[in-house]
Amino acid sequence: MKLKYKETTEAIIGSAFEVYNELGYGFLEKVYQRSLQVELRQRGHSAELEPTIKVKFKEVIVGDYAADLLVDGKVIVELKVAKKTS
Repeated sequence: MKLKYKETTEAIIGSAFEVYNELGYGFLEKVYQRSLQVELRQRGHSAELEPTIKVKFKEVIVGDYAADLLVDGKVIVELKVAKKTS
């Protein structure tokens, strides 16, 4: 699979695994969000929490979007947590 921002995407995936391996499950999304930001920054990437992004449709701004993280100014990360199932 060809990724547009391969280096950044691989850093995000690796960082997400590191956060999960360190924290495990059971925390609120905000804890994982901030932990992922810390890990990405330690790996030398920029990671902005909840930036406001203008959304355009046919060159018209139609709203604002607050992503969980914006990494290296180019990859949006949306985090989701789920209850552990047996």
